[in-house]
Amino acid sequence: MVHASVRAVGPVAGGPDQIHLALKDAVGDSGSIFMYASCPAYYDEVGRGDHAPAFEAELRETLPAFDAATARSARDNGALVELLRTWPGTVANDHVVRFICRGPHADALFAPQAWTYAYGADTPLARFAALGGRILLLGSDHDQVTFLHHAEHLVDVPGKRIVRYMVPRLVDGQRVWTPCEEFDTSEPAHSAWPEDVFRRITDAYLADTENVGGRIGQARCHVIDAPPFLAFALDVLASLVRKHG
Repeated sequence: MVHASVRAVGPVAGGPDQIHLALKDAVGDSGSIFMYASCPAYYDEVGRGDHAPAFEAELRETLPAFDAATARSARDNGALVELLRTWPGTVANDHVVRFICRGPHADALFAPQAWTYAYGADTPLARFAALGGRILLLGSDHDQVTFLHHAEHLVDVPGKRIVRYMVPRLVDGQRVWTPCEEFDTSEPAHSAWPEDVFRRITDAYLADTENVGGRIGQARCHVIDAPPFLAFALDVLASLVRKHG
């Protein structure tokens, strides 16, 4: 699972597509490259209460049905994910909480899933961890490790914030608004978790495991095994809630 900053890597002979192509060469034919694409603006925003009623009414009227196969990646997720998404052979799960995969694990990762709590159990992130996946931080912000939303969803503590929204989907040729529910991923889902909790967890885990990383181009990089990282994150998140009282 790749979290990457093309800018941090620096100039690449042949252009930035060579980054994901080199990563695919590195994992080989038996390995897969997995990234978080999400969705364009507004598709996961209707019904949250973040927009003025008049603007939300306009979105309900005009927003096209979400198409996971063609919709652009969220701009905030960086350039590399869109380059990989549009590369031949890359596939996506049919959800606004959208991941992409190029490689032989796509079918296993993207088996049918529930529409709600799409970062939680029996989702692409859960299957990625069960496969013993590895996370590559390629010059990326340590506060933007999407995999940790899986820990947010799994940790069994009271008081996590829930958000609900509506997504336009194409069902039997008709645009249908589908309700979705998840723990709040727009900010830490519990008041006990600081704003930069993902960075703190990631940096603490790297220090605890003496993972000093290396460089690809100009970018500082780390590779992390997902299952022990998940266990570490669950313990930290639960401990923060206990201390918060």
